[in-house]
Amino acid sequence: MTDAPIIEIRDLRKAYRMGDVEVAALRGVDLSVQRGEFLSVIGPSGSGKSTLFHVLGGLTPPTSGTILINGRDLVQMGEAERTELRKTQVGFVFQKYNLLPTLSAADNIAIARYISGKHKDGDEQFDEIIRLLGLKGRLNHKPRAMSGGEQQRVAIARAIVNHPAILLADEPTGNLDTENSTAVLELMRDLNQRLGQTILMITHNPEAAQYGHRTVRMRDGRIVTV
Repeated sequence: MTDAPIIEIRDLRKAYRMGDVEVAALRGVDLSVQRGEFLSVIGPSGSGKSTLFHVLGGLTPPTSGTILINGRDLVQMGEAERTELRKTQVGFVFQKYNLLPTLSAADNIAIARYISGKHKDGDEQFDEIIRLLGLKGRLNHKPRAMSGGEQQRVAIARAIVNHPAILLADEPTGNLDTENSTAVLELMRDLNQRLGQTILMITHNPEAAQYGHRTVRMRDGRIVTV
């Protein structure tokens, strides 16, 4: 890991309006993530961790603050720039796999390449990703013929097939049993260790959080321990 943070968050705030009431979801978050780090963000429901995920990924704008990704301020980008960043710099893994049910595993992965403009079928790192995730024999299967753990592995492959600088994972084992949860977390750790993939994982599970290099805790929209 280098000394220059790949993510630098300063005084990040996000408030939502619910009728006449303003609800503060993020209340001045400061956080640095080093390149190649596997960071776990843990906290109870309502702590602001999922809002942090969505703001950091450019899926929803913050109310105020600074988000530097590779030195570029996400907050100051226009929508076209944020869309390009999501396509090329950030991969997303969600609790629900969000696979297209009519497509095979291979096509679910390939669609990410198509959206990004990378139409090449494979490359050396792509083959390594498929091998690490144990998907070589499952690429022609559709989601309904796959277990939850296998579907999440396809979702992870789709998220990193374009070699994003950052992988954001929001409760990636939330729909999995213990065995599949452990397998997915070990695979994410392998991706971090073998490929140097920067990972920021949101979780409520202390056991899952231990797979990261470092854990930060959130409560009431703030980071309370680093």
